[in-house]
Amino acid sequence: YEHLYVLIARVAEAGCRVVIIHARKAWLQGLSPKQNREIPPLRYDVVRRLKSDFPRLDVIVNGGIKTLAEMETHLACLDGVMIGREACSNPYLFADVDRRIFESAAPIPARDDIIRACAPYVATQLAEGVPLARVTRHLLGLYQGQPGARRWRRYLSERASQPDSGVEILSEALQNVLQAA
Repeated sequence: YEHLYVLIARVAEAGCRVVIIHARKAWLQGLSPKQNREIPPLRYDVVRRLKSDFPRLDVIVNGGIKTLAEMETHLACLDGVMIGREACSNPYLFADVDRRIFESAAPIPARDDIIRACAPYVATQLAEGVPLARVTRHLLGLYQGQPGARRWRRYLSERASQPDSGVEILSEALQNVLQAA
């Protein structure tokens, strides 16, 4: 902690006002990237201690946060939360974030409404030469934990990478998942 404290003190002296701290110390040798996501353990207590020691800094935590409840817990004592892998593997996690974190009255969008709303954007990207698979890879986890999730991922993965695949792949994949429900 002492080395981290000195580093944060120096960057704060230099004018930094926001720090994003990953709660796990990475080991650069001896561990695979997968192992480095589990070893050593997350140390949220260290991040909270930094906030306590540097109250004028905006301290944002990163690492291992997977639920809105975990976000709320961290936001009770820290200034922000950064989500990494969970944003890719479970993007629907954020469907309720505006209501729970920011007290918005907006309704939570349904997954199929999100797909339909994405279609014009996907069409624009295709018109600009972006391959469909590059766009749809961000949608693969949208149905995580839902009936038909595997069918959704498989359909998108197999068809979006084919040459000349178009925006219709989204509606076809959606029909596939709705049939499973």
